[in-house]
Amino acid sequence: MATISLLGSTGSIGRQSLDVIAACGMSVGAIAANSSVALLEEQARRFRPQLAVAYDEEAAKELRLRLADTSVRVASGMEGLIEAATLPEADTVITSVVGMIGLRPTLAAIGEKKRIALANKETLVCAGELVMRSARESGAEIVPVDSEHSALFQCLECNRDRGEVKRLILTASGGPFFGRSRAELEHVTRADALKHPNWSMGAKITTDSATLMNKGLEFIEAMRLYDMPPEKIAITVHRQSIIHSMVEYCDNAVLAQMGVPDMRLPIEYALTYPRRCPAVAGELNLLHCPPLTFAEPDYDTFRCLPLALRAARQPGNACAILNGANEAAVALFLQDRIRFLEIADLVEYAMDSVPVGPADTLEQILEADAAARDAVAEGFSRRQAL
Repeated sequence: MATISLLGSTGSIGRQSLDVIAACGMSVGAIAANSSVALLEEQARRFRPQLAVAYDEEAAKELRLRLADTSVRVASGMEGLIEAATLPEADTVITSVVGMIGLRPTLAAIGEKKRIALANKETLVCAGELVMRSARESGAEIVPVDSEHSALFQCLECNRDRGEVKRLILTASGGPFFGRSRAELEHVTRADALKHPNWSMGAKITTDSATLMNKGLEFIEAMRLYDMPPEKIAITVHRQSIIHSMVEYCDNAVLAQMGVPDMRLPIEYALTYPRRCPAVAGELNLLHCPPLTFAEPDYDTFRCLPLALRAARQPGNACAILNGANEAAVALFLQDRIRFLEIADLVEYAMDSVPVGPADTLEQILEADAAARDAVAEGFSRRQAL
């Protein structure tokens, strides 16, 4: 059975991954998180990994004291994340840390030819061409964990000839604000944005779902993962989150992957692929599920989505600029320093301010990310001064 290194073990995906690992009888080689010391200690005592990483230095010091009576070694910082990602005993690395912080460990794991169970979308958004090229060169396998990309992955397994694919169709729940106008979104709060109708997720990704940026990022991911041009990818709002995504073929046959909205299903498939094991997630009862509906996204109200599609059609570092700006703007929103609609305003300001350039190296990608964050800070300061 697989030995897993889990990056982001205390987040929503990380906790559900541990449920799957326990149910499937797999072992844990390493766990890593930012600073949730109490939960890291609890996970370390239960799963007995070789290595536990707290990215925050002070948290790592406390964790080291708490685990002094165990054989679990504690590390910190980016070096600790990379060590967890390249642990020799681990054959699979789940990358579920949030944001650009996951890029370096993912590339390191790819260099060691690990299976990557990818739940960190920013990795492919910012550095998709670099990541996929590195995976091809090393022979590392990337299996998506996001429910939408897992659905596409499973539907494409039925036909490996990409030339026969007419469209990839990503489904979107629409988030908590589906159907509302811009005027109605003018004064929504952080608490409002975090009330997702179907999924239990972390604050950043839930906010991205509310702005529809999450679907834009997944659009870019699909381009990278499946080597598809943007004109062959579509988005439809499907409120029930029962169909997780679809593939339409050249003969107009459409294959859909369905299931209850439970992230343990795609996590399990990423860890057991190409086999299927007894279910950890709940069963979909078609006789009791609601009617399945579909709608066009509202591109005018949810401006983050067209901004993402704009970046997807641009070369070089445009997607790294988009992602860095979005991370910075969402952080301001979650700190109650800007309003919901200002997220898109600041992302657009950064995209207009930072020049698009090459993204052939990790350094160029990180520079674009930093420049985008600086541009958001500048845009925020200008708004404050008005």
